Amino acid sequence: MSEPRPSDRHDASDSDETFAEIVDEETQRDPDLAVIEAGSRTLRAASGPPQGDEVPARPTDPEVDRALRAVEQELAGRWGETKLEPSVARIAALMDTLGDPQRAYPSIHITGTNGKTSTARMIEGLLGAFELRTGRYTSPHVQSITERISLDGAPMDAERFVEAYQDIKPYVEMVDAQQPYRLSFFEVLTGMAYAAFADAPVDVAVVEVGMGGSWDATNVIDSTVAVVTPISLDHTDRLGSTPGEIAVEKSGIIKQGATVILAQQPVDAAQVMLKKAVAADATVAREGMEFGVVSREVAVGGQLLTLRGLGGEYDNIFLPLYGAHQAHNAVVALCAVEAFFGIGAEQAGSLDADIVRKAFAAVISPGRLEVVRSSPTVILDAAHNPAGALATAAGISEAFGFSRLIGVVGASGDKDVRGLLEAFEPIFAEVVITQNSSGRAMDADELAGIAVEVFGNERVQVEPRLDDALEAAITLAEEEDEYAGAGVLVTGSVITVGEARLLLGRH
Repeated sequence: MSEPRPSDRHDASDSDETFAEIVDEETQRDPDLAVIEAGSRTLRAASGPPQGDEVPARPTDPEVDRALRAVEQELAGRWGETKLEPSVARIAALMDTLGDPQRAYPSIHITGTNGKTSTARMIEGLLGAFELRTGRYTSPHVQSITERISLDGAPMDAERFVEAYQDIKPYVEMVDAQQPYRLSFFEVLTGMAYAAFADAPVDVAVVEVGMGGSWDATNVIDSTVAVVTPISLDHTDRLGSTPGEIAVEKSGIIKQGATVILAQQPVDAAQVMLKKAVAADATVAREGMEFGVVSREVAVGGQLLTLRGLGGEYDNIFLPLYGAHQAHNAVVALCAVEAFFGIGAEQAGSLDADIVRKAFAAVISPGRLEVVRSSPTVILDAAHNPAGALATAAGISEAFGFSRLIGVVGASGDKDVRGLLEAFEPIFAEVVITQNSSGRAMDADELAGIAVEVFGNERVQVEPRLDDALEAAITLAEEEDEYAGAGVLVTGSVITVGEARLLLGRH
């Protein structure tokens, strides 16, 4: 495995006072605000190529497309991601049958409520910049199921994805026959990812949990670095009704002797994580204490950062994503990579700052504050819970000077849709309520009833078809000669965003 290129450690004497100031800022920051994942490509040309295809299109070869659709259909016939039987017995049996491919490479494991995929993308980009071959497993996908498994920063192509499924299918069927319940959709995909990473082979895997931690299918790896992004309320019917209760399940990814990179957390969640770390004899680095964001400035197409990592300060980092919380995710990702290389514990020094700058400047995050059209500006963001919506609203307000913003909202029925709508109410002039094609989608009329209570009847329009909703929102944005200063934000669900992306011609 390639080694990082350390540079001389910065003299901390000049920055201690500045960093002391950010400790208070970090601990006072609303911990429930989630990451804003956004994207402008304005300054990337000078910083190196992006990490890979943003979102793959359907295969152009008819035979490959038919094969991929067949795999998708077979996977769809299994338990979906919302139907769970909390156990790792089935995935462990599959791994054993496959020869434990997940033990063929080191890994970085990521849990939390929001920001996991964004953080995973940043970690992947940093590791790749240091010439390591990476595998990344994230969920859910925006448009294509192949997005979930990436090699060297790019989603697996459709043909390879089909091959990965066919390779493990006989073993999946063997395990199905031995277990009380068949392997789920997510468990099969996890098995595919771990086997594909071993087959590549990768130098390191970056793995995002699907839900929770202890009994999540991904938790058959023994990662040396555990990353915990901010914890807030989501999936409360399965994980718990308070951040502390949710943290109990998520702390399950902390393994014996690991290093834990802990983003700013609610007090009860932090206490749970620290207690688990002590029990596992793990080393903990806390945002706001051992690391943090020293400074950030809004810049053209993103923001300019100075980050305090485990090995010192890294300045003049251009991040082509919007929002304060994305900056916090960046420093979490940086420290995860430092910890992976042993910086701050096993060795002094820091990562090569130029390589770090180049990696961050190439970050992309489709479907998160992603601008997909101009005149009027149309932005897609996959916020689907109140914490994510608050972060998105803050990012929009900071980075875009809209005189009139119209929302298009289609949400899932199992989410806190009232909290989601209340978070957006201050920034939406009007909202168009719709629904996506998923069976989990909340009925547009039911969602509209809640929206009327939040926004008032005069600010709510209902268009059950997403294409009609987009057209209506664009029309509203162009009213009253506000064409140049108007915008549309499509949000509420990853599925809504993915379908809107297709309708707006982003393939």
